[in-house]
Amino acid sequence: MSASVSASEASFFSLTPGDIEKLKKRGDMASGVALELLDRQDYLLSTILIANNLVNIAAVMVANSIINMTMNFGDSVVLEFLVKTVIVTFLLLLFGEIMPKIVGTERPVSVSLFMARPLDAVRRLFKPFSYILINSSSHLSDLAASRREALSIDELSEAVEITKVETAEDRRMLNGILSFVGTEVSEIMRHRVDIVALDSTSSFDEVMNTIVRSGFSRIPVYEEKLDNIVGVLYVKDMIEHIDEGGQFDWMSILRKPYFVPEHKKINDLLDEFRDEQIHFAVVVDEYGSTQGVVSLEDILEEIVGEISDESDLDSVNYKKIDDNTYDFDGKTSLSDFCKVIDVDEDMFDSVRGEAESLAGVMLEVKRDFLKVGDSVTVEPLRFTVTSQSQRRIETIRVVIKR
Repeated sequence: MSASVSASEASFFSLTPGDIEKLKKRGDMASGVALELLDRQDYLLSTILIANNLVNIAAVMVANSIINMTMNFGDSVVLEFLVKTVIVTFLLLLFGEIMPKIVGTERPVSVSLFMARPLDAVRRLFKPFSYILINSSSHLSDLAASRREALSIDELSEAVEITKVETAEDRRMLNGILSFVGTEVSEIMRHRVDIVALDSTSSFDEVMNTIVRSGFSRIPVYEEKLDNIVGVLYVKDMIEHIDEGGQFDWMSILRKPYFVPEHKKINDLLDEFRDEQIHFAVVVDEYGSTQGVVSLEDILEEIVGEISDESDLDSVNYKKIDDNTYDFDGKTSLSDFCKVIDVDEDMFDSVRGEAESLAGVMLEVKRDFLKVGDSVTVEPLRFTVTSQSQRRIETIRVVIKR
């Protein structure tokens, strides 16, 4: 009986989707009962556990009675212990657990069909006990699950650190996935000073020039000031009106802007983008002032890294002085910078902190405001501020030491 229950446990929980399809195609009574048992795996497992424990306890009691009737150990307590405990346990494990489970795992379909109806009868017999067991354990499972969830991020972070990955890019992607839930919109948005926007009073030609110059597919539109965003211009909506020129009222095709608070988590924003079927949002602070804009691409880049298209490098503002000297815009992203001068982005890992731009890296290294002429070094690169507007670094000269 112990062997039968153990074999059925191994067989039922070793069934593959292909094996289950075979049972469905058979259409006989045994396969129908087996499928019914699989539909309520919680009751199946509790039935097996209850039966297995009862049978094993009974086996030990019977073995003990038989040994007492047939053997006399006298004063040898050690011999009695060896026979009653070690030998009986060994036989029970070998013939009641290990060997049956091997058979059940090797022949899951056959054993499941053979044990389906006996297990169904036992299930009906023990159903009240199974109900109590399942409902009492579900509460403990919920508590354990919540505890595991609270620890999972830290545990996974430690796992990533000790896991061997093929490339640094793979490690960045794993870390991006782990930090995804805790990242706020303000950390990934295009900031206010970098927003390309249109004034509602702009002419058709000014709108077209802005579209061509920026290369963006969605451009926010404001009235009087940037804090008053009234709509978003989708460039694809302008295509069919190109030939109309100044006769066309481009404000008539604006789409309603979607506003999000700067502290919203990006995983929640991703759900909202999917539900609302949009790719672009305006980020505002608690006073309703425009702080930046965020797109679906910005969110995805948090996981997979920089997503570059054919126009990205063309839009990087830089000038090559000679083979070892370049002038870059201070807001140039590190990924674009590394592609231009052909170096590995990993070289900035130890100094970049939260910085994503060249100016940000200089501030991270200097730990103070910089003025024109100030330099920092990240071997083998030397960065020098060549112009700035108020406290914002406008241009940076980069010298490669060879």
